[in-house]
Amino acid sequence: MVTNLGSLAVATVLTVAFSGRPAAPTVRQGPASSGPMRIVVLGDSLAVSPSPEQGFPARLQQKLDEQSPGWKISNAGVRGDTTTGGRRRLAPLLAADVRLLVVALGANDGLRGVRLATVEDNLSAIITAAQQRGIQVLLCGMETPPLHGWEYTVGFHELFPRLAARYDVPLVPFLLTGVALARDMNLGDGVHPNAAGARVIADNVWPHLEPMLRPLTGV
Repeated sequence: MVTNLGSLAVATVLTVAFSGRPAAPTVRQGPASSGPMRIVVLGDSLAVSPSPEQGFPARLQQKLDEQSPGWKISNAGVRGDTTTGGRRRLAPLLAADVRLLVVALGANDGLRGVRLATVEDNLSAIITAAQQRGIQVLLCGMETPPLHGWEYTVGFHELFPRLAARYDVPLVPFLLTGVALARDMNLGDGVHPNAAGARVIADNVWPHLEPMLRPLTGV
């Protein structure tokens, strides 16, 4: 994932303005299953930093092992990926044992200034494909600094809650709350999370993920 580090200071305003107390997630009810249960994280470099073994999906797996045994996470994070790339490689990831898809894409789209309509169309297609297979979706919101103007930044911010409402899926308001711009939470590039940052990201995701597990396990 690339970025203009000089512009990250401006993004501090975004973190304060756009981050807030997470809203209570809306969960679509689904049938219980006695078979293997798997969660796929469809993401970019944020999902595999600082390494796949220490990224936030691995931290989520630790929480699952402690609190919801029987669930396994597959980290489908690809460095540099965009919503277009995620959409292209989605189909083989939606195997029969997948019960839940965590969509954590969009950061690279925002930094590259990909048309908002394209980002929205890609995310819509990803969510729809999963729901058509009876797979629950957790959408992770992302912000972008005003590298392409404030109108683009605001439109990007509004895109994620609009999609969550349209498809009735839970939303993590901002994946990087508490991590973006925090030196002690990122690697030397100031962009990708270190081990401590990955733990915070997992903590951001968990309150929205955990309630989705109960109806799928019949608890």
